Amino acid sequence: MVRDMTLRGFSPRAHKSYIAAVVHVARHYRRSPDQLTNEEVQAYLLHPVQHRKLAWASCSLVVNAFRFLYHVTLERDRTDFRVPAPKVPQKLPEILSREEVWRLLDAASSPKHRLLLATTYAAGLRVSEVVALKGSDIDPERLTIRVEHGKGGKDRYAPLADRLLVEPRRSWHVVPPAHWVFPNRQSTRPI
Repeated sequence: MVRDMTLRGFSPRAHKSYIAAVVHVARHYRRSPDQLTNEEVQAYLLHPVQHRKLAWASCSLVVNAFRFLYHVTLERDRTDFRVPAPKVPQKLPEILSREEVWRLLDAASSPKHRLLLATTYAAGLRVSEVVALKGSDIDPERLTIRVEHGKGGKDRYAPLADRLLVEPRRSWHVVPPAHWVFPNRQSTRPI
């Protein structure tokens, strides 16, 4: 299973999560997962939903791990072994009002932290993406931010609001960023 995940480019986190799910079912039944019947796996997957009242979204990782194990690694026929698909309701994200955004930004303890929050919100970046920004990732001419190794290891461009450049331009005239836009205190790596 590890070999199959590696060949397909799964992340180390996915390796760990999938293996943990398979180990858990093996411990639950005290047998190797390849010896389990379809009914046993179905019962194992329904238990958290029916008895522990967990949402389907909480079980989706386990479902995907089992699909991978049984359909890819063990090459079981998909018609003989079916894992119930998670039913995740589609919800719209909550959008902050302008006042809420300003209160959030004003609560930052320093201009650097305020800029970090504003960049995250305005460009729609994930935390891991914004802290890893380098000075070379910001293109003020095109008003874009190059995001390297985002979710799924993909590169992309995010929009850069011109207003976000006002504060950095002031501080960068005094001390331009050596490498990271948001360095740690020693400037040796991202914050």
